[in-house]
Amino acid sequence: MLTITNDTTIGNIVADDYRAAAVFQKHGIDFCCGGGQSLASACDAAGVDCAALAGELAKLDQVTDIPVPRFKSWDPGFLTDYIEANHHAYVRGAISTILQHTRKVAQVHGERHPEVIEIARVFEGVAQEMTHHMMKEEHILFPHIRELAAGTRAGRPMPPSPFGSIQNPIRMMEMEHESAGGATARIRQLSGNYTPPDDACATYRVTYQELQEFERDLHQHVHLENNILFPKAIELERVTGTTD
Repeated sequence: MLTITNDTTIGNIVADDYRAAAVFQKHGIDFCCGGGQSLASACDAAGVDCAALAGELAKLDQVTDIPVPRFKSWDPGFLTDYIEANHHAYVRGAISTILQHTRKVAQVHGERHPEVIEIARVFEGVAQEMTHHMMKEEHILFPHIRELAAGTRAGRPMPPSPFGSIQNPIRMMEMEHESAGGATARIRQLSGNYTPPDDACATYRVTYQELQEFERDLHQHVHLENNILFPKAIELERVTGTTD
């Protein structure tokens, strides 16, 4: 169990117990792309009482009847499989539906609510970026992480990576995470925190629910990679000495 202090990073807190993510989300604190900031810094930036928030986090330990996945303890290779099977599969399945709905809402309601036109445009960019992003992870970065993990378990020497240090593609993935996170935050702002207007039709309301769920999944997706998988991969590379 992690001992939380004001200097503990947000990412480490959520990596230790993912239930903490809901606490940070409630207070508007970024735990995925912003996972490197300390608890004190995050609270100060969000205007949140640090002691009160720490108290909320402490209460999580009192709930013991709900199994909590300990992603931090998982093998990096297994974690890549989990991310692909859960988050990548979700994103691919959700993109086509949300694109269809955002376009329809923009066409039907754009004149009275011009923000939905911008929401549709921004999500188009997110869809394209995430599609290319996941392909690069699945065909380049994740296979190399699996190879590093398997080689470490077997105790066999590893050949040099095709991209120098693994930190090179990781930096690119983190930049793309930041871009996607910023775009979904923009959608949240445009939608008034996913609050449909009084004259919204059923499709309009469902679309906002879908966009909210997409952002929620993206936060967990990015957290698992930025704060758990990538640091593990960098450490594997260091231990095996595979940097070209």
